[in-house]
Amino acid sequence: MRGQIGPVCGARPACSRFDPCQPKDNMTKSRDFIGPYRLARLIRVGSTAEVWEAIEEHDQGRVALKMLKQSLSTNKSEIALLKHEFNVAKDLKNPRVINVMEYREDSGRPCLVMELFSEMNMKQALRRGPDSLAFMLDRIVEQAAEGLYYMHTKNWIHLDVKPDNFLVSRDGVVKLIDFTIAEKKKGGLGQLFKSKVAKGTRSYMAPEQIRKKKCDERTDVYAFGCVLYELCTG
Repeated sequence: MRGQIGPVCGARPACSRFDPCQPKDNMTKSRDFIGPYRLARLIRVGSTAEVWEAIEEHDQGRVALKMLKQSLSTNKSEIALLKHEFNVAKDLKNPRVINVMEYREDSGRPCLVMELFSEMNMKQALRRGPDSLAFMLDRIVEQAAEGLYYMHTKNWIHLDVKPDNFLVSRDGVVKLIDFTIAEKKKGGLGQLFKSKVAKGTRSYMAPEQIRKKKCDERTDVYAFGCVLYELCTG
């Protein structure tokens, strides 16, 4: 994923980081743990964050940790985006949407604690060729639409609907992810104000999104249509 240890051992001089007098267990814990979670395996690295499979120290439950990269761990803008993603996700409790349980800051690493699900997103599946999804395409489309519809019923607009943001398991179970730039649906006077920046992934953005105009559910539906075209044609 987007402290030097130096205690004094008895009366001897302070130990260097890799000095044998440093207890091995403490070194391992410092390196491999984020709070109560032991990092087990790096799943994916993005431009700003890393996603790790992790194991809770006490109940041994497995989760996914989305952590800001070390170089961005004190970046206020990136921290604010991660907190925003949690604030959106905590309202979304549905089988078709990834479950985000907690926002934490441990060992100087802001992170989200999420359910551990399929490592493969729709984009990665498509790289294998459309035939890899063809036999369960109807199921994938239906579940992806359900997740997006559920988000809309909670008055959230995703604004970054694309194949990368749907996880797909080997048996065709789909979950919507990544709510970094999601916005509450605007009503009343809020509809009169334009966005300052065009946010999203340009290949999937609706015209009103590119023009920084008011976005609503139809903005996501446009992007979802692009996703369906890509799904069906590769």
